[in-house]
Amino acid sequence: MPRRVPTSVVLESLLEDAPGEQVTLAWLLEQLSERSFGIVMFLLGLLAMIPGASAFIGVLLAIPAIQMMLARRAPAFPGFVARRRLPTRRLAKLIARINPVLRWLERIIRPRWPTPFEATKRGVGFVVLLLGATLLMPIPLSNIIPALVIMLLAFAFLEEDGIVLCIALLAAVVSLSIAGATVWATVRGIDFLDRL
Repeated sequence: MPRRVPTSVVLESLLEDAPGEQVTLAWLLEQLSERSFGIVMFLLGLLAMIPGASAFIGVLLAIPAIQMMLARRAPAFPGFVARRRLPTRRLAKLIARINPVLRWLERIIRPRWPTPFEATKRGVGFVVLLLGATLLMPIPLSNIIPALVIMLLAFAFLEEDGIVLCIALLAAVVSLSIAGATVWATVRGIDFLDRL
């Protein structure tokens, strides 16, 4: 069985094949193939850490999450988004910034405990969909835990690390439980105030 190429190496090789001055999202997704789901979710999880952006990111996460549940080969975005152009130079800067972090993560997260790819893909998509929904909660700092869990899930899926994937799924259950308890407490609090 051939050795899996680390995600950081895959991203670096993108620049060698980049067409001219600009690339489109559609081109990027096509080049990344099955890795595109994990990379898109990792980047969206990172963006969800930004205060005020989490609700929009939560809605956007539904697109790749649902497509993962449907076992699509790669995420597909609406045409006006997919045709959006990005300067190749800016892509190179972005890769140069995130690759040191990815290389550090790749020391810890690596292929272990292989799992059935399609089943894992559907399961991760479903969990990310639920975590994305919790990003819509209008509570300060409530976006931090689900965003971190989404990033961990995405990278464990990318690197096919079954051990870290199990840890990430357990963290997702904890995150969803906290969100559920918060909603329940809020509803009970509102109900209590109405009775006063």
